[in-house]
Amino acid sequence: MRALVLAAALLAAACAPVADRAAPVAPAPLPTPAVSPAPAPASAPGMVSAADPRAVAAGVEILRAGGSATDAAIATMLALGVVEPQSSGLGGGSFWVRQAAGGALDTIDAREAAPMAAGPRLFYGADGRPLDHRTAVAGGTSVGVPGALRGMAMAHASGGKLPWARLFAPAIRLAQGGWQLSPRFVAGLARNGTHIVPELRAIFSPGGTPLPAGATVRNPAQAALLERLAQRGADSFYVGPDAQALVTAVTTAPRNPSSMTAGDLASYAAKPRDPVCVPYRSFRICGMGPPSSGGLTVLMILKQLERFDLARLGRGSATAWHLFAESSRLAYADRNLYIGDPDHVQVPVAELLDPAYLASRSALISPTATMATIAAGTPPGAPPRVRAAPAETPGTTSLSVADRAGNVVAVTTTIEGVFGSGLTVNGIVLNNELTDFDTVPVKDGYLVANRVEGGKRPRSSMAPTIVYDADGRVRLAVGAAGGPTIIAQIAKAVMGVVDFGLTAQDAIAMGLLYAPGPGGVAEAGTERAAMVPALAALGERVTVAPLGLKANAVEWVGGRWVGGADPRSEGVAGDETGFVTRITRFAKDPNAPPE
Repeated sequence: MRALVLAAALLAAACAPVADRAAPVAPAPLPTPAVSPAPAPASAPGMVSAADPRAVAAGVEILRAGGSATDAAIATMLALGVVEPQSSGLGGGSFWVRQAAGGALDTIDAREAAPMAAGPRLFYGADGRPLDHRTAVAGGTSVGVPGALRGMAMAHASGGKLPWARLFAPAIRLAQGGWQLSPRFVAGLARNGTHIVPELRAIFSPGGTPLPAGATVRNPAQAALLERLAQRGADSFYVGPDAQALVTAVTTAPRNPSSMTAGDLASYAAKPRDPVCVPYRSFRICGMGPPSSGGLTVLMILKQLERFDLARLGRGSATAWHLFAESSRLAYADRNLYIGDPDHVQVPVAELLDPAYLASRSALISPTATMATIAAGTPPGAPPRVRAAPAETPGTTSLSVADRAGNVVAVTTTIEGVFGSGLTVNGIVLNNELTDFDTVPVKDGYLVANRVEGGKRPRSSMAPTIVYDADGRVRLAVGAAGGPTIIAQIAKAVMGVVDFGLTAQDAIAMGLLYAPGPGGVAEAGTERAAMVPALAALGERVTVAPLGLKANAVEWVGGRWVGGADPRSEGVAGDETGFVTRITRFAKDPNAPPE
């Protein structure tokens, strides 16, 4: 119950937001190291931003107990798995981007993996045709080997301060003592829970009657699992009775049983990956490399925009958002063609980020007209790739954490679709991550980069990102949820802070123009929707619709850490003193996709 009390206290202590900072300086050469040589002073309290106040309370509790940013991130993730089970949890995976105070930047790939027996026609039916996405999601075949816990263990081994078991305490209390259902959760279950198995439905609909908003939910099976993992460590999830229970759940699923084996779980490992970084104006932007497509695509969008004076145009300029849309289209086209799991396909990372190549792509963008056609480029030395676009859905969450020492963490974690595969084991929801693979393995005579293969990790849009100022100090850590919109959300947030001089909070709240291909969507209920006539004059063909967006950030501004959380979500940002960033919620279309 203490976590619930702390969450209430954080909300009650809300303060006014920090004023917008000055506009950025003109582009200048940057030092090459992406490190923070000057840690935050001890007088600057640590900060946690996440999509639920109870999860923020868990992270703040760990910071107050002397934990590091990594410790707080783990505790926040575990709590999110309890109170936001439709989006994340131990049944899914994650990407970590971490900056050690005065030290190195590192990234961790804890993405789910296909069973070794999986083949390129995994999502084909008995008739030899590809399954539709909805059919493929439900049941065992879509479940990848979960990586979230292995990622936490790897992160804790190098960045943790408190004992492993201590980090589980807030989540265990929530699962045991109960947590209240929000209106958004109840609505999302009604809209998107038709595929979940009876055991999972019973947690939220005991006796067959859905619980109303405000009702208290307890999950004793999940609490017991968390207690075992706290005492026995991450290995007990991958080998032994709990691992076998997971394998049984997916291989005996009533729909689409899986070929996963105990060996698939036992052999799973989180992996350190090389971050991807580019200079952008007087800043440096770093993110997650493949199998995430998010980091590379965000960087391509920004670098293609760098030759335009966005600061002069301003956030209210239709031309600025037209340029953003055009750059997005080019970057998404390259993303779809070239990016996959680098352990299985050649991903031309250096070629895609080559300044000359990006300049050639940027040259295709006109401030006065919209491109008639959009196609992937051909960076020198890149292998030929052809895609078959997968369907991605927004069952994801993200969090950002900074501690007093200046360690900074951005993590995005997911079970892919809302309520994942619809399967449960030990009170957790299992992912449907394998539907992030491209269904069709061959196109126009070429193997598709993101085709299904045994042991392979599907391409992801997740894009936890850290932004550094000209002195190499962390300026911003940001992440988002929302399927392929994640990439555009992060690029928008960085553009808001760097080019428009906004706070992280205002940059997150700013409306989105989402254009991954021809046409696009202007986010309903925001200033972007009102811009449609001006965009049309530039040749843009965009519709107005709600978007399922959800972002969280921490930033270093005014000599302290300040948080930002998406007003579209239930998220908050809180620090060790009880300060909570004031977030004005705006009305959201009830038909908008759930987070």
